[in-house]
Amino acid sequence: MTVLSPRNPDEVEQAVLWAAGAGKALEVIGRGTKRSLGRPAQWDATLDLSALTGVTLYEPDELVLSAKAGTPLAEIEALCAANGQELAFEPMDYGPLLGVAAGRGTIGGALAVNASGPRRIKAGAARDHLLGLTAVSGRGETFKTGGRVVKNVTGYDLCKLMAGSWGTLAAMTEVTVKTLPRAETEASVVLAGLAATVAGDAMAAAMGSAYDVSGAAHLPGSVAGRISADLGGRSVTVLRLEGVGPSVVHRRDGLCALLRPFGTASVIEESLSRPLWRAVRDSLPFAAGGPSGERVLWRLSTAPSGGAGLVERIGRAVDAEFMQDWAGGLVWVAVAPTQDGGTAAVRATIAACGGHATLVRAPAALRAAVAVFEPQTGNLTALTKRIKDGFDPKGVLNPGRMWAGI
Repeated sequence: MTVLSPRNPDEVEQAVLWAAGAGKALEVIGRGTKRSLGRPAQWDATLDLSALTGVTLYEPDELVLSAKAGTPLAEIEALCAANGQELAFEPMDYGPLLGVAAGRGTIGGALAVNASGPRRIKAGAARDHLLGLTAVSGRGETFKTGGRVVKNVTGYDLCKLMAGSWGTLAAMTEVTVKTLPRAETEASVVLAGLAATVAGDAMAAAMGSAYDVSGAAHLPGSVAGRISADLGGRSVTVLRLEGVGPSVVHRRDGLCALLRPFGTASVIEESLSRPLWRAVRDSLPFAAGGPSGERVLWRLSTAPSGGAGLVERIGRAVDAEFMQDWAGGLVWVAVAPTQDGGTAAVRATIAACGGHATLVRAPAALRAAVAVFEPQTGNLTALTKRIKDGFDPKGVLNPGRMWAGI
């Protein structure tokens, strides 16, 4: 396959104009860490944006950073950390799940898939931290949207639209994101041995408290043991507290007292808490090459109160392992290989309980045979097609990656 490797935004525009004029379809990638996500569509050439690298503006006092879309996330996170800051949306690294080395993702790729980590329940999703961008539409037209401040008025909020569009509407060449101060320290409160339903109640109580919880996850015993041997054997419900030292200690003690009706809580200090939450962020218990690496992996999003119900219902239908994040609102489901990879059970459960499901890891044949993203019907399908036609009328950019025919 032909690989187009533009070195600057003008060359990106020229590449897209060539494809539109020649009737060609382009696969849009950064460093390729998420290449096996989505439907296995057919493309004529690859538009490789990995050469568009470099931080173009960073003003720590203004909490704003601009970078070319192919800039490695690791580089941006290191720069922020050196200034006592971070990307508060805590972008997930999909690499380990998909058999790719960790730490290779780009800022453009993270925003294109709206990659949001455990802190989403407090800080919001990736799209909420995207202030502005420059991109090339499928028409070969360069456009800018947003700016370098949190509050700006530019008409339609195209930043929200582009985040999570998976490169099907435009190829981003530069992005501007919000940075925030990094917590001085953190600790995690742990409840052991809770069933999923009881864990859901405990997480709801913690999230509804005044203790400013920034992460809430429930890990069955077998899953927890893959993160740390100290956690193995029993399920653990983990609640993260971040901030300055005295505040964390005060909130930790208060949260332990609040959760006493659910059992005796223990505390994990910063040195163990940070790697634990990185493992939750990246869903490392289900990493390729690990004990569950051959399983078909689904990512389900629902109301936090419904997470335990999803787990119970799917568990009755198929052989599956689970992990819950976002206080129960994000459920990872690793299904033993079957002909449909658990599709019937997952889709039926989502239809009954509400939410949406994405097939994250499966053989190409299965990804081609079933709906990878939540199926669309009626007015929603029509709206999606109109948006695609508005930005990419000839279907140049990642056609069919999300839904067939779009």
